[in-house]
Amino acid sequence: MPTNTRRCLNMSLVDTVRNTFVPIHRDGWKFVAAFFVVSLVLGLLWEPLMWIGFLLTAWCAYFFRDPQRVTPQDDDIVVSPADGRVSSIAMVTPPAELELGSDPMLRISVFMNVFNCHVNRAPMRGRVAHVAYRAGKFLNAELDKASQENERNGLVIETVHGRIGVVQIAGLVARRIVCWTAMNDSLEVGERFGLIRFGSRLDVFLPAGAESRVSLGQTAIAGETVLAEFGSTRGPTVSRRG
Repeated sequence: MPTNTRRCLNMSLVDTVRNTFVPIHRDGWKFVAAFFVVSLVLGLLWEPLMWIGFLLTAWCAYFFRDPQRVTPQDDDIVVSPADGRVSSIAMVTPPAELELGSDPMLRISVFMNVFNCHVNRAPMRGRVAHVAYRAGKFLNAELDKASQENERNGLVIETVHGRIGVVQIAGLVARRIVCWTAMNDSLEVGERFGLIRFGSRLDVFLPAGAESRVSLGQTAIAGETVLAEFGSTRGPTVSRRG
């Protein structure tokens, strides 16, 4: 076989391996390592426990996956900040700590289960004008009252269409909200800004002029799915369970 042909085949194999194994976010490696070590210890007690532990280790690695996403570059659209299911589309007063006023805003919620990718991404380009953490309960994140009662962390982003709110909400299983974005940081649309460990929800609060482009029950992909649009003459999408 010619040298050039072998080189091409080798490069093709390497690319295939890279595309098959999705990178793990750096925040997840310590958990994967802990699961692996515990599995080995359990194996000393009873071998079947070790194999169960290895399965859980594989799940942990899958949970903390951090795939590349292709984000549309348009200041008039709002992309999903999370992988998951659109669980709510409603006009709601934003949490007081966001300081977005008392008038209802369009809120689109995306619920993440334990099998979704949990890396959170900026829904629009802009400057982080405010960051607000609030301790709270750990109710089922699908419940509407979870937006007001659960532990949460909110970002307010100044965009070309005004201020928007993005709220990370803990759930029944999620006990740790991670946000590595600070006030006055600049975010690009689709840029990673945090994650929530083991199941939760993201709320996006949008000002007047935004029209929903998703339906209840629709699957959303962080950084890619268009949740809403500004300045369109099409009118809002009819909300229905898909």
